[in-house]
Amino acid sequence: MILECIVENEKDAIQAEKLGINRLELVSAMSEGGLTPSYGTVKRVMECVNIPVQVMLRPHSYSFEYDDFDWMAMKADLQAFSDLGVKGIVFGCLKNGEIDQALLEKVIKEVPHFDITFHRAFDELQDQVNGLAVLSQYPQHIRRILTSGGEETVYEGRERLKQLITLAEESTGPQILVGSGLNTANIEELHAFLQAKEYHFGSGVRKERSFANGFDAEKIEFLLELFNQS
Repeated sequence: MILECIVENEKDAIQAEKLGINRLELVSAMSEGGLTPSYGTVKRVMECVNIPVQVMLRPHSYSFEYDDFDWMAMKADLQAFSDLGVKGIVFGCLKNGEIDQALLEKVIKEVPHFDITFHRAFDELQDQVNGLAVLSQYPQHIRRILTSGGEETVYEGRERLKQLITLAEESTGPQILVGSGLNTANIEELHAFLQAKEYHFGSGVRKERSFANGFDAEKIEFLLELFNQS
C-alpha cells in the first residue's frame, strides 16, 4: 500500500517524510490544479528528502493540450529535472479527447529513465478503458495513472475505478493511483470496495483542509495504520 501526498515546497516535503508518507507529488499553484514547480523548489526538495518525488510537468492550466511552444518549455524543464536528480514526473497530454501519443513519446524519448505518472488528464478522456490500453503500451515508462474514474471525486467514480483496477491487474498495465476527494472519513469505505494499492491525498490530510497549512499528523498516522493492516 502506497500513500502519496501533494507537497508544494521543501517544508512540506520534510514534514511528509518525517510523518512516514511513502511518495510525494511536487507541484506549484494548487489553485490552478497543480503546475510545474520552480527550479529552486525542485532543487531544494530533491536535496532534502530521500523518499520518491514525482515532479509535476504542466506548463499551463488552460487545458491538457500542448503546442510546440509548450513542448520546448517542457523539454527544457525535463533537462533541468534530470540534472537535479529527479527520477519521476507527473504528466498527461490529450488531443481531441484522446491521449496525445506523439507528445507522450517525445517526453519518454527525452527522459527514458523517468518513472511517469499519467495524471488526471486521464479523467477527461472520452474512453478511459481505451486510454488504459494505450498507456499499457509503455510499461517501462508509465508506471501509474492518477484518476478519480472520470468523475469529480473518487466516491462518485468508484464503479469505474473498480473496473479500471481490475483491467489494469489483468493486463499488467499501470497501477491505478486513486485520487480526488479522499479523506480520513471516506477512505475505509472506498478502500474496502476498491482494494487499490496506491492512494493520492491532497487537502484531505492538511490542517483545516488548506495547502497553506501543514499536514495533520493524526490523519497521516490513521492512514498509515489503515494501510499497514490491509
